[in-house]
Amino acid sequence: MKKTLAVLGLLATALLGLSACAAAASTDLVGVWGDPENEGSPSLEFTAGADDAEGEYSGTDGCNRVGGAYTVSGTTVDLGMMRSTLMFCEGVDTWLSEARTATLEGDALAFLDEDGQQIGTLARQSGS
Repeated sequence: MKKTLAVLGLLATALLGLSACAAAASTDLVGVWGDPENEGSPSLEFTAGADDAEGEYSGTDGCNRVGGAYTVSGTTVDLGMMRSTLMFCEGVDTWLSEARTATLEGDALAFLDEDGQQIGTLARQSGS
């Protein structure tokens, strides 16, 4: 009985620790990434949801408006099904619309495509 209680206590502690990691990553993610004032450049704003490990994002890939719902696991952000307008903008690299996940790396957010290849980064906007 004592062993069972000890194991349950360890499991509860581990789950709380994992939950805290997800909450910290989501909290760290909330804010503006990239420069929304720089026309033709990608930027995203992440907002927190009711659950600390999820929320919504919106912004631009430099041409089209993009947005969706995200979930956080550790330092990995799953961008889910990104919605996007479909305008053509000559000379604009719309790499952000190909992102499926992102990795939080301090004040930078590295975006990866469906193959797990890094396709770009956005810096945290100061003050967000």
